[in-house]
Amino acid sequence: MEIFFIITTLFITAIINLLSKRKVIIEVVSVISSLVSLILSVVVALKVASTGIYIPGSGRFFSIDALGGIIVLVLGLVGFATTIYSVEYLRQEVHKNVIGFTRMKQYFILLNIFFLAMFLAATSSNPIFAWISIEATTLSTAFLISFYDKPSAIEGAWKYLIINSIGLLLGFFGTLLFFTSIDLSSAGLVDWHSLAINATHLDPLLAKIAFVFVLIGYGTKVGLVPMHTWKPDAYSKAPAPIGALLSSALLPIAFVIILRYKAITDMVVGPLFSQRLLITFGILSIAVAALIMFNAKNYKRLLAYSSIENAGVMALGFGFGGLGFFAATLHLIYHSCVKVVLFLSSGNLLLKYNSAKIFNVKGTLKVIPITSVLFITGFLIVTGVPPFGMFMTKLYILSAGMKDYPFVSLIALFFLSLVFVSFLKHVTAMFFGEKPEGIKKGDNNIWLLIPQISMVVIIIILSFYLPPFLKTLINEVVLQY
Repeated sequence: MEIFFIITTLFITAIINLLSKRKVIIEVVSVISSLVSLILSVVVALKVASTGIYIPGSGRFFSIDALGGIIVLVLGLVGFATTIYSVEYLRQEVHKNVIGFTRMKQYFILLNIFFLAMFLAATSSNPIFAWISIEATTLSTAFLISFYDKPSAIEGAWKYLIINSIGLLLGFFGTLLFFTSIDLSSAGLVDWHSLAINATHLDPLLAKIAFVFVLIGYGTKVGLVPMHTWKPDAYSKAPAPIGALLSSALLPIAFVIILRYKAITDMVVGPLFSQRLLITFGILSIAVAALIMFNAKNYKRLLAYSSIENAGVMALGFGFGGLGFFAATLHLIYHSCVKVVLFLSSGNLLLKYNSAKIFNVKGTLKVIPITSVLFITGFLIVTGVPPFGMFMTKLYILSAGMKDYPFVSLIALFFLSLVFVSFLKHVTAMFFGEKPEGIKKGDNNIWLLIPQISMVVIIIILSFYLPPFLKTLINEVVLQY
C-alpha cells in the first residue's frame, strides 16, 4: 500500500498548494510530502528486495520489480533533496524580485505533479498507463522549463514539448505493435506480465519494428543522440532543481520502459538485435556529447551534454550485457545522485553570478568556496575519476564490451577521455583566476548546500559499500533483463 500512499500524498500536496495563500504552508507541506515519499520509497525497495516483485493491492494497477524498486528509491532520494533545495532557491529568487508569490506557488504545484507522474510511470503494471504518466511529465515540466517567461525559455519549452510529444507518439505506436501478440477482446487490462507470457505469439519482424519505435520514442525522453536536441535548451532554461530532476529522475524512468520492452523483444528474436541498437545509440551519444562539450559556452548546457554522454554509457552497458548490465544499473544510481550535486551547485553559481555563461563566471573558489568544492567533486565523480564508483562502472562497462565489441569500447574510451578534458578545461576557467568586481564573497545559505553535501556522502559510501538489499536488487535486475 506504500505506493498508493505516496501518490495520494503528492496529489493532496498539489491540491493544498493550489488552495493555499501562504508561502510557508506551501513550503512545509511540500517538504513533508517529499520526506514521506522518501521514507516509503525505502520501504518499497526493501520489500522488493525481499520478495522479488512487490504487487500492492490487487496488482491491476501497480507492480514493482527489482528495476522498478531501484527507480522508486532513486525518485524518493532525489525528490527529497531537490525539494529541500527548491525552498531556499525560490526564496532567493523572490528576494531578488526575479519571481513573485504566484510563480513560487505554481512551481510547487507543478513540482508535486511531476513527482506524482514519475512515481506512476515507474510503478504502473500497465504499459499504456506508464505511457500516459510519462506524457504527463512532459506537460508539467514544459511549464517549469518556461518558468521565467523569457523568450529563450519559452522557445526551449516549446522545443521540449514538441520533440518529446512526437517521440512519445512513436513510442505509443511501438506499444500498440507489441499489443498485437494478445487477444485484446478477452485479455482485459494488459500488463507487462501479459506481454511477456504472450511474446511467443508476436511475429519476429513485427517485434523488431515495434522495438525500434519504442527505442526512438522513449529514447527521446532519455536524450539519446540523435533525439537529444531538446535537452541543452530545456536544461539550461529550467530552474536548477528541475534540471536536476530531468537528468536524475526522468531519464532513468524512460530507460526502465525501454528495458522492459527489450526483455520482451529478446524473447522473440534473441538479445542480439536490441543489444546492437543500444550499442549504436550509446556510442553515438557519447561521441556527439564529447565533441560539443569541448566548446561549451554555458555551464548548464555543459551538464545537459554530460547527461547525454552518461545516457550513452548506460546504453552501452545495457547493450553489452552481463557485467555491463550490472555496471550500467549501478551507473544509473550514481549518475542520478551526482547530477543532483552538479545541477544544484550550478543553481548556486547562477544566484551568485547572475549568468550561466562560463565566460562570466571566474574565481568561484574565492567567492563561494563550498559550492565550488562541491561542483569540482561532482565533476570528478561524473567523469569517472577514481576512487569514486563511476570509475568502476565505466571500467566494467568497457571491459564487458572488449570481448565482442573491442573497437566500440576503444572508441568509447577515447571520447570519455575527451569528456574529462572538456570538463577540466571549463572547470579550470570558472573556478580559478580573479573574481569579477562587485561580487560579494560567501555561499548564500546552508540550505543551498546540504542537499549536495548529502548526495556526495551517499556517493562516497556507495562507492565502497553496497547495502545488501541494493546489491540484491541489482543482481535481480541482471537476471530479469
